[in-house]
Amino acid sequence: MSAAPRVIELPEQLDMPVAVQLAESFAKLVGEPLAVDGARVQRLGASCAQVLLAAARTWKSEGDSLSLQNPSPRFLEDLNLLGLEPATFLSGVIAP
Repeated sequence: MSAAPRVIELPEQLDMPVAVQLAESFAKLVGEPLAVDGARVQRLGASCAQVLLAAARTWKSEGDSLSLQNPSPRFLEDLNLLGLEPATFLSGVIAP
């Protein structure tokens, strides 16, 4: 029986000042199944998108589960503006 994933609730503003804190939060949870809750997100900046992609790559390389829960419409819109899709985020791979 696998453990329920830990949940990281993303803040409303995912901008440059939050990127370091977000990276530190992910680093503490490497090796555990993880769910990222995007329900509150009202702004996703490129620096935090990079942190999220790095986390997705790390979790994939470790063979651990990483899922995206409740992405807000704005989170999805900002991902799209950055040329990403939720599936891209979860796979950690950016198509050429």
